[in-house]
Amino acid sequence: MDVADLEAHCAAKPGAWPDNPWDHELPVYKVGAGERGKIFAFLGRDGVGVKAGASREAADEWLDRYPGAASVMAYIGRSGWNDLSLDGTIPDDELLEAVDESYRLVVSRLPVKVRPAGWDG
Repeated sequence: MDVADLEAHCAAKPGAWPDNPWDHELPVYKVGAGERGKIFAFLGRDGVGVKAGASREAADEWLDRYPGAASVMAYIGRSGWNDLSLDGTIPDDELLEAVDESYRLVVSRLPVKVRPAGWDG
């Protein structure tokens, strides 16, 4: 899995759009309109940051399954966010499922009236 594949996967989600609020090399992907949009994926050269669980305990399952390839994200990790490595340790299908779950968790917390058309929770 490379970052271009992940970016294409994120962009294909209903209502998803790239943003670069911190002027990094790669964008974050958000869902929801404009300033009210919420991040569901932080793209990086070597990994992706995702909402890995509704709670820290649920997200810790990734740490147990992939020690060294999954880590708690700085600053927002307490809310269930993890960094997942693109080094090949985590199978591609599981990385895509992690992005899908992050998207699902983020969209499900949006007000119903601003959820994207085509989203199937």
